[in-house]
Amino acid sequence: MFVTAWHSSYRLHLPDGHRFPMIKYELIPEQLLREGIIDKNHLFSPGIVPDPIIELTHCKSYWNSLKNLQLTEKETRAIGFPLHDELILRERILVQGTIDCATFALKNGIAFNTAGGTHHASFNRGEGFCLLNDQAIAANWLLFTKQAKKIMIVDLDVHQGNGTAQLFVGKPEVFTFSMHGKENYPLRKENSDRDIELITGINGYDYLAILKREFISAAIEFAPDFIFYNAGVDVLATDKYGKLNLSPEDCAERDRTVFEFCRAQKIPVTVCMGGGYSPNISDIVNAHVNTFKMAAGIYE
Repeated sequence: MFVTAWHSSYRLHLPDGHRFPMIKYELIPEQLLREGIIDKNHLFSPGIVPDPIIELTHCKSYWNSLKNLQLTEKETRAIGFPLHDELILRERILVQGTIDCATFALKNGIAFNTAGGTHHASFNRGEGFCLLNDQAIAANWLLFTKQAKKIMIVDLDVHQGNGTAQLFVGKPEVFTFSMHGKENYPLRKENSDRDIELITGINGYDYLAILKREFISAAIEFAPDFIFYNAGVDVLATDKYGKLNLSPEDCAERDRTVFEFCRAQKIPVTVCMGGGYSPNISDIVNAHVNTFKMAAGIYE
């Protein structure tokens, strides 16, 4: 059915103040296996992305400073994590996972990375817990290797994909679509090819109506031959930072909208997890697992 990237480095050990949002990367594959949504044959462990592939997207001087742990205190503070070699290695493996998923999606129609969606990283800086922009790197790799000609990045995380938008300004081969909270991080938004700003407290019915209208019209007009989907679950009403009012069922219907369109149009799609910050970790994990369940039903 579909292939899923997971690596032991995803369950990175961080100081207590940073550990909670990382726990899901260990729990998601465990629950997928426990519920029988996937088996071990669906899982693969990516390697380490090479420097030249990173440098198709990110500034060489930024990447050199990042990997050598030489960012300034201000630059490190913007990322939000204390930098160390283990974190850099995790990021490189995560990025390679999204690239590998793109290859599998071309063959199988869909593939998942159980991490990824690091959409705040831009050309020469990281921020918002994002060091490298995995979907942007994978998109540029597909273009560079001529495996795709027109790519759409569909970002439905509650936060604007500002790094993704900045990276693809003036690049007509990539269409950036971001549907996000108007009054949410980042304070300074970039210009995606299509930005849909949502009012605080929007309900699921109105959210889904906007999504179906705006996403489908943009996708039909642009006609991509590949889609990257950031399926952040910080759109849930339970999320500490989301400011929206979507139920788990609404979140699953959001995924259905994307998957049914991709399947009907025969567009390969790579899915990354994006954000999720509900106080109860089970709310986060269940919502992410529901994304897999939705895909399993559509791509059976």
